[in-house]
Amino acid sequence: MKLSLASWSLRSLTLDEAAGLSRVLGIGALDLGYFYKPGLDREALIADPDGTADRVLQLGVALPNLYHLFGGSLSDRNLADPRNRERNEADFRQVVRFAKRAGLASVFVLPGVVNPGQDRVSALTESAESLRRLVAISAPEGIQLTVEPHVHSYLESPTLVLDLLYRVPGLKLTLDYAHFACLGYRQEEIDVLASHAAHVHLRQARAGVLQCKLALGTLNFGAMLGTLRAAGYNGYLSIEYVHQDYMDGQHDDVLTETVDMRDCVREWLA
Repeated sequence: MKLSLASWSLRSLTLDEAAGLSRVLGIGALDLGYFYKPGLDREALIADPDGTADRVLQLGVALPNLYHLFGGSLSDRNLADPRNRERNEADFRQVVRFAKRAGLASVFVLPGVVNPGQDRVSALTESAESLRRLVAISAPEGIQLTVEPHVHSYLESPTLVLDLLYRVPGLKLTLDYAHFACLGYRQEEIDVLASHAAHVHLRQARAGVLQCKLALGTLNFGAMLGTLRAAGYNGYLSIEYVHQDYMDGQHDDVLTETVDMRDCVREWLA
């Protein structure tokens, strides 16, 4: 297992500076996204995936994963709304072209929300159909499509996640234990998802709190890493401390917590 940084953690740095910090910290890998100062321009990527890929290949770090958001919010063009499929699939073809040229192993998307008139079951059904079509685009190009279950999506329990994975062969997870811990799930209830992970996000959490200081949360990272290893996971562990409005994530020193998490993982791996 190898460490990475999430570019959206470093919201005030340029993309080049974020890559440089990753090297300085001895990590040497950076997840890409569309957010804050280091974010890629989504419309430019879709218009010119090859040119955007050539640019990021100059960063001098490994590029494990792209966080692709289809619209401008969690609900905009979300995958549980069938009206979005044609536009989303057209964009995703360009995203896959970018990922392949840039050497990314995977792309992660969000599963969707409970839209007006839906319940969780109908949202899952529509999302599964959208995701099957996206897997059909990414898989032949060797790009792993992953989905991240998250707070405020329809996909807020391990049971629902397993149901979705059953319905969408070839789909894997970007797994962030924090989203489930925040919702009150015990760590052992989340462990069932480890064998389905193709990418992992790391940050500390506790019930009702999506992100907190390493010493103030309930996630046992030694146990988590052991579960992942036992499940055969050998991919990237992306440290994802953030400073943003979502779920009141504005109270932690991102750099300090990033370094503490780096050292926690290094100690266990050693």
